[in-house]
Amino acid sequence: MLSPGSIKKTFFNIIGTLGLVVPGTLATLLALAPLVAANDIPPALMLANSYRPGVNFAEYWVSEKMDGARGYWDGEKLLTRRGQPIFAPAWFTANWPKMALDGELWAGREQFHHAVSTIRRQAPDDTAWRKMRFMVFDLPAHGGTFDQRLVTLQSVIAKLAVPWVVAVEQIKVDDHAALQSMLEHIVKQGGEGLMLHKGDSPYRGYRSNDLLKVKIHDDAEAKVIGHIPGKGKYQGMLGALQVETPGGLRFKLGSGFTDAQRRQPPALGSQVTYRYRGLTPGGIPRFASFMRVYEQ
Repeated sequence: MLSPGSIKKTFFNIIGTLGLVVPGTLATLLALAPLVAANDIPPALMLANSYRPGVNFAEYWVSEKMDGARGYWDGEKLLTRRGQPIFAPAWFTANWPKMALDGELWAGREQFHHAVSTIRRQAPDDTAWRKMRFMVFDLPAHGGTFDQRLVTLQSVIAKLAVPWVVAVEQIKVDDHAALQSMLEHIVKQGGEGLMLHKGDSPYRGYRSNDLLKVKIHDDAEAKVIGHIPGKGKYQGMLGALQVETPGGLRFKLGSGFTDAQRRQPPALGSQVTYRYRGLTPGGIPRFASFMRVYEQ
């Protein structure tokens, strides 16, 4: 079977032999098509907006926001949020149900880097995977409301009965003050934040207010477009990153780096996650601080 690259090369050889001219736009699409075809197709996952006071808490379930890597079980294999295969040991996914599960691959609080490094390995490290948990919070193909999906999810996970697959605990809170109290407790224990899930919502594979994230700081992603050299104690290292948001806003990101990260900064073109506290009148993130390279 010909590879996508071979097919493309053969096509343009034929065009050249016949003396035909391919319009620029069509040529570009044809050149890119094999690359698109070769990529993994990401699952349509439910994504969260940021919480703002004013929601009706009677409508929402609240759970801890797990600081790990999104995992999607399609009924046969485990995938990243981008649709790339996760090479877990056979025992980890043995006897999992033939239904879609949406969750977080999690190694515990403040163990983000362990989780990410574990799932990135194509040859699974059995010892590393023994520390992992699949924290399941939804059933994408169920068809019912979240209230209904939650009942089924708890039954499915209980029936599976393995300690590394866990149904995320969902509770109710009365008001904003109770939510903030819970948030502060979770953060003090090393947690990342909270999630609010609307009980009467269907599973929709896009970003909406059906799912809300609650954190001490806002966070967002931006692309690295430049390295600004450091001065003084950072002479010869990174001083700041020049970054660009998806909306085209450019600003400098100069805090939050370890010395090791300043010596080997995120590559140009890579995506990074930063935290901030609100925006200036000009739309620039206030007190922006580097968190980590964004995990696809």
